[in-house]
Amino acid sequence: MQRSLRRQPSSPRILLIYPATHKLGWVKYFQLPSLSLQQVAALIPPGWEVTLVDESQDVIPFGKDYDLVGITAMTHQATRAYEIADQFRRAGVPVIMGGMHPTVMPEEALIHADAVVIGEAETVMTRLLNDVLGGRLEKIYRAPIAQDDKLDIPWSRREILNGKRYITTQTVQTSRGCPYDCAFCTVTHYFGNRFRYRETADILAEIRSFPKKLVIFLDDNLLGDPAKARPILEGIAELGIRWGSQTSLRFAEDRELLKLVARSGCIGLFVGIESVTGPFSLLAKSAGQSTQADLMKRIRDAGIILEASFIFGFDDHDQSIFEKTLRFVEDSTPSVPTFNLLTPYPGTRLFQQYEQEGRILHRDWSRYNHSEVVFRPSLMTPEQLYQGWMESRKEAYTWPSILSRVWKNPGRRLTNLAYNVLRKDPNDHLQPASTDEGAVCQPCSDSLSHANAANHLLESEHAG
Repeated sequence: MQRSLRRQPSSPRILLIYPATHKLGWVKYFQLPSLSLQQVAALIPPGWEVTLVDESQDVIPFGKDYDLVGITAMTHQATRAYEIADQFRRAGVPVIMGGMHPTVMPEEALIHADAVVIGEAETVMTRLLNDVLGGRLEKIYRAPIAQDDKLDIPWSRREILNGKRYITTQTVQTSRGCPYDCAFCTVTHYFGNRFRYRETADILAEIRSFPKKLVIFLDDNLLGDPAKARPILEGIAELGIRWGSQTSLRFAEDRELLKLVARSGCIGLFVGIESVTGPFSLLAKSAGQSTQADLMKRIRDAGIILEASFIFGFDDHDQSIFEKTLRFVEDSTPSVPTFNLLTPYPGTRLFQQYEQEGRILHRDWSRYNHSEVVFRPSLMTPEQLYQGWMESRKEAYTWPSILSRVWKNPGRRLTNLAYNVLRKDPNDHLQPASTDEGAVCQPCSDSLSHANAANHLLESEHAG
């Protein structure tokens, strides 16, 4: 049924929702807010009254008090997002959905929503809101994929987060897109196959508006294009801020760029190592170039906290991968190691391959969360994959392992110790796998693991 805006004498009201998949408890205060919804809020004209609800922080105000509801969803949030959408629509409130999952599964999302935004919202939001006001809302609003390397986006509306508690609300996005098109990652499909950067002056102006010194750059690969990243780094070096972000390990091959990163105030980086058997490591060894371990040591020696993410479950992984990875971590000593299970997200070439091969175990999207096995591995059973992942996490966070990493990382030892201690308890409490409807999962919620994954994915899926 076509739904149109209910006419009211007051300004129209829109509610933007970031769904939560489970209760976080005290961990919610270590989260970052949804940047995508702040950016959407910045696109809404002044005539609208805008409210943002982060379900990990707030209770969703169900009912008829809003004229339009907008919900974003990554794949692990989709099930909950659909539940929320259904409840508002039963009350007669029209719902629009966007984000990674609705972009790649629009027909599924339209079962629960009145309209779906495919891709980036910047180019379609004005037309969508005008259509809502005019009672002519379409089912699909498809944003064109950018064909140049320029990124023009509004400053996010941080003031709509007032009253919420996060580790910081000072988040910035400087770039989008990725040319690598990894089989397991959604970034290229969603943001395009090139690095697109904002103007340096615009980025620096937004950072100057922040009242505090800690800034988090929510980029999939901040340093992906060094030529475009250098002016940004030079600019923020003069601002005296401290910052962290996500990037590729490759940047450390350029020693001068690494020095600039450290000089600009970088205190921590999240990098996707993915696999110790991957082509990066093998090619470097055969060509006599810097290995992953070499580059990680360079970053650590520069005084930067390095969180290294490893994925278990690729087709060349047998049960020996767990021991190989643990020994690599022991030798290379990243500040904080993170272990995730390979997750074939819909919209990726990996999902398409596994579906064609009959290896997808189910489509319960709530379990596509890096902590549950949702496909049939090539060289081990789902149970063996889960068990190896669980035992690796436990071993990596024993006290001897933690203290060894902290001691070998010369910079920011107290901060490094705090990060590791924060991770230890949830790893200690992981449970043996249970099998439920074809999925291999942990019986109890590992809230900190999910929370960290949500932060580190930086609103993309399997980015790195």
